[in-house]
Amino acid sequence: MSKYVAWRTDKPRLSLLVDRKAVRWTVILFLLTAAVMIVSTGIGSTWISPTNVVRAVFGGGEAMSQIVVNQLRLPRIVVAVLVGASLAVAGAVLQGLVRNPLASPDVTGITEGASLGAVLFLYFFYGTLSIKWMPVGAIIGAFAVTALLYALAWRNGVSPIRLVLIGTGLSAAFKAVAYMLIISSPFMLAVKSVTFMTGSIYGASWQKEVLPLLPWVAILLPLTWLQARHVNVQALGEEVAGSAGANVPRQRLILLLLSVALAGAAVAIGGAISFIGLMAPHMARKLVGPSFGGLLPVSALLGALILLGADLVARTAFYPQDVAAGVFTAAVGAPFFLFLLYRQGKA
Repeated sequence: MSKYVAWRTDKPRLSLLVDRKAVRWTVILFLLTAAVMIVSTGIGSTWISPTNVVRAVFGGGEAMSQIVVNQLRLPRIVVAVLVGASLAVAGAVLQGLVRNPLASPDVTGITEGASLGAVLFLYFFYGTLSIKWMPVGAIIGAFAVTALLYALAWRNGVSPIRLVLIGTGLSAAFKAVAYMLIISSPFMLAVKSVTFMTGSIYGASWQKEVLPLLPWVAILLPLTWLQARHVNVQALGEEVAGSAGANVPRQRLILLLLSVALAGAAVAIGGAISFIGLMAPHMARKLVGPSFGGLLPVSALLGALILLGADLVARTAFYPQDVAAGVFTAAVGAPFFLFLLYRQGKA
């Protein structure tokens, strides 16, 4: 049996080569994500069975279950899925773009730029502007650091190694500035800033978190998937991509902007949740291989599963305390990063 299936349509004229393995893993992970969402929604101070969770989502069951599920827990679960998927896809694109398995929004400074934008908003505008505008500050910070990164890395084009090296330096610098602002802030403002820098989806709601993030994810994820073939070409190297007829600088800029927009939107809502953009693409490659047509949806689902699991542990392991989910992604991601460094060093 062939590994691929050809799929063509006349109107519109479209031809795709579908990887059977990638489709199979995408379906499996989608069903697993849906199951984890249902079970996780029922776990808390009040246990709600999966059957009653489904009933509550569709307006059935007891009134108390509907309130707990639809107003308190489900928004947080949905935010975890959206944020995890966005960070994972952003990391996968960056790794293909710079041809470095250690690349992620954390390493290139995008996460820290978004975090600094949010901290600056709190520092200068808290009490004068609505907190609803804080995601805008985070997204502006992400694009600002990307523009600076691109400008500093430009030498008749942008090489992948310069992006990584300069991004690492900018990441450390922006994190230092953010913590300096936090230290000099009033106590309550510092608490909000530290929570954001740690990465937490505590208290998520439909109006403040889900609805602002959903359009970004719904538009940017399909657009990024449509650019998958360009990521495949970029991953072959600049000379090979150029000889294949690719406009390397333009495609690299488009892919970088898509990755930044996804990471910035995710950080704006979920805070500086680290290492998902590093771990999920590596796990996806083990399952479906390096082709980005199958890698991106599998990475998105794995990123959603990682953050769902981290948030479930964060809100239940130390109950009644609600620990930031970013603490657990860092606890798992840091050893993973060290392992990758060790393996790269041996290679």
